[in-house]
Amino acid sequence: MTTQTEHDAAADRDHLIRVGYRMLGSYSEAEDAVQEAFVRWYRLSERERAAIDVPLAWMTRVVSRICLDVLGSARARREHYVGQWLPEPVPGRDSSLPTPDPADRVAQDDSVSLALLIVMDALGPAERVAFVLHDVFALPFDQIALTLDRSPAACRQLASTARKHVRKRHAGESDPVEHDRLVRAFAAASGSGSIAALTAVLAPEVSLVSDGGGKISAARNPVLGSDRVARFIRGITAKSTELDGSIEPVNGASGIVFRRDDTVFAVVGFRIAGGVVANVWIVLNPDKLRHWD
Repeated sequence: MTTQTEHDAAADRDHLIRVGYRMLGSYSEAEDAVQEAFVRWYRLSERERAAIDVPLAWMTRVVSRICLDVLGSARARREHYVGQWLPEPVPGRDSSLPTPDPADRVAQDDSVSLALLIVMDALGPAERVAFVLHDVFALPFDQIALTLDRSPAACRQLASTARKHVRKRHAGESDPVEHDRLVRAFAAASGSGSIAALTAVLAPEVSLVSDGGGKISAARNPVLGSDRVARFIRGITAKSTELDGSIEPVNGASGIVFRRDDTVFAVVGFRIAGGVVANVWIVLNPDKLRHWD
């Protein structure tokens, strides 16, 4: 039987992972950040813990600072990453269904879409932390200032700069119904084997990025343009007849999940804008797919 304390701890952990995932774009690194925060909490003396009025607020601040450090070293680490880097996708299942895995609950709103995570990846570490804490989790700037060791006014400016960047990059994106329709049209066109059918659902300047992490064969550079992307997809489908694809929620939006022998092999996310597919993101790195099986 689960006690109230255990329930509260699980709920706090879920919240902290949601914070960490939006900051880092990596579920695995978010888990590590939350684990480290709990270690620091239990290292406090009973007197120190008793002096903390809101433990979850303290933990959120600690997780945010850990994420800030991770983000500061991320660019250097990615210089050694093989090929293109994409965020770690998470399944977006029906939140009404019982599940023991917080990965199933982390993608319940559009603040965790692959498109947004990719846009936020271009932000500076402090901008990203300020944006996530304020615009996603509604923390006041005086609390964010404690995390970033800056003034509330400076944190407000960081969040404002990040917000403008996100809005600019998200301009023209479709609603969920249109997104789902275009993903299904893309899947049908891919299965037809027709280059013309595929090209018809792609934006002329469409970009395709695939992330194999050096463990699975993937394009080392983005594939650009509707004709090249259509031919690239056609080549993949012709060689991968043993894969089973299905349309499933990917980070809260329709995507395509490919399985081989009931094991997830690839997760494909999309950005839809102007009634066509503007971006295709293919995650193949098995380290980023462990929550899908």
